[in-house]
Amino acid sequence: MITPVDTRPMSPLRAKAAELETAFLSEMLGQAGLGPQSGAFGGGIGEEQFASFLREAEAKAMVRAGGIGLTEALFRAMGGTDAAD
Repeated sequence: MITPVDTRPMSPLRAKAAELETAFLSEMLGQAGLGPQSGAFGGGIGEEQFASFLREAEAKAMVRAGGIGLTEALFRAMGGTDAAD
């Protein structure tokens, strides 16, 4: 069963925490090898230039789907509470 994604607007603080998780995941995807392909299936110079956009889109999708829990941890560390959200 697919869990529905919460579509309510986020507080500005939670939105910033989600942006930080997105940036973190994007960097981790880059280090894990989600980037330009080499060899016959590579996209050449264009792929190298646009690989970061793909990683960022993948990271945003991961965060929208629940991420790794970093958004909530960052939100709480920045002083956020559910009452303010």
